[in-house]
Amino acid sequence: MVLSEPTLVLNRNWVPIDVTTVMDAVCKVYEGVARAIHPADYTLHDFDSWASLKALEGQPCIHTATLAIPVPEIIVLARYTGVPERCVTFSRRNLYRRDHYTCQYCGARPGTEELTIDHVVPRSRGGGSNWTNCVLACVSCNRKKADRSIEEAKMVLKRKPYKPRWTPRLLVARVPMKTSWERFVSEAYWNVELAE
Repeated sequence: MVLSEPTLVLNRNWVPIDVTTVMDAVCKVYEGVARAIHPADYTLHDFDSWASLKALEGQPCIHTATLAIPVPEIIVLARYTGVPERCVTFSRRNLYRRDHYTCQYCGARPGTEELTIDHVVPRSRGGGSNWTNCVLACVSCNRKKADRSIEEAKMVLKRKPYKPRWTPRLLVARVPMKTSWERFVSEAYWNVELAE
């Protein structure tokens, strides 16, 4: 469905900050919160001027009883100049990525089946499940440490656990990139990687 297709969102300084749906983009343009950018010449359009445009060859449209409104591929916000701060969700998958699929005690890389999540401060002693208290540990090291502190188990961490951050400012890897976005979004934005 055309209303759920992706639209690139730029801040007032024309920096990419998000990807939204066509429906949300059209609503923002209609409300005057954003303007649509024409993909051929990058001219700005309010809702009335956008709705009066003829769609380009092969460009999808939103059909109403009297109009065929071109789908906006890019919008620019009228007032917002910031870049939203992105947080990395604490999850098993992201923890594996942060620790590079490596036991943080012995340095082994046995594969995901033989890796566990260890709480540096055991949960029984008030340790939480979060970025700064969880590390990957091989089954052997996790058994050795058990429900003890690192000092009690006489073990050493290879690297102190930390909360990672995303390198790019825009997380759009979940959607295919459109040709009209290339001027605004470089490959660096698309290749989302964790940074320390």
